[in-house]
Amino acid sequence: MAMTVHCDIVSAEGEIFSGLVEMVVAHGNLGDLGIAPGHAPLITNLKPGPITLTKQGGAQEVFYISGGFLEVQPNMVKVLADTVQRAADLDEAQAQDAVKAAEQALHEKSADFDYSAAAARLAEAAAQLRTVQQMRKK
Repeated sequence: MAMTVHCDIVSAEGEIFSGLVEMVVAHGNLGDLGIAPGHAPLITNLKPGPITLTKQGGAQEVFYISGGFLEVQPNMVKVLADTVQRAADLDEAQAQDAVKAAEQALHEKSADFDYSAAAARLAEAAAQLRTVQQMRKK
């Protein structure tokens, strides 16, 4: 039997996942992080993108987060996210439309244009699209 660690994924709406996992893979600011039982304690911020859980027994579940924080302690992993969705619930066509709309907004600058907000929308839409495409490959 593989070693496990308790994992919680929590958003502003409430707890999304709580259970034993063999591995957590998340997208941090400096790249992907793989967290297994016995990992050194850490706290880091997370970029928008997928979080892949390998649950006890080997089954995988993928979630999309719009950003947040990851805390690792000796016996638990906690993801505190702004918003969380199960990757299976994401709509690829809607994500592609959001990417196109954000790219168009970046190209059509007006006097009251907020570049940082448009760039953030583009990054989030692109992360949703990557998450959906990752799910499709599996």
